[in-house]
Amino acid sequence: QVQLVESGGGLVQAGGSLRLSCAASGRTFSRYVMGWFRQAPGKEREFVAGISVSGGNRYYGDSVKGRFTISRDNAKNTVYLQINSLKPEDTAVYYCAARTSYSGSYNANDYDYWGQGTQVTVSS
Repeated sequence: QVQLVESGGGLVQAGGSLRLSCAASGRTFSRYVMGWFRQAPGKEREFVAGISVSGGNRYYGDSVKGRFTISRDNAKNTVYLQINSLKPEDTAVYYCAARTSYSGSYNANDYDYWGQGTQVTVSS
């Protein structure tokens, strides 16, 4: 069992940056593949980024490649999402998720634990 708590969201102007954090409880954080998803009003949940248990493998959704960077610090039980060059279409609730597997996934249904989400709003 792991509990996830996101932070770092807020209101930012287009072109700005944010760093989201997701703190995990428990001693087995380093065994989880971690992911970030987002959901805008009226839209389905969208895969944003994923990272392997060691942090050596990272993968991104097409809409965020080159602007978002996922990282993790297993000593701090935390995964991060650096978001640069924000656009109004990045406005969404951003969720952190954990998968009890060593293989990555782009599919939200493959993740077992979810945080409560943090709101990111980008003004034009």
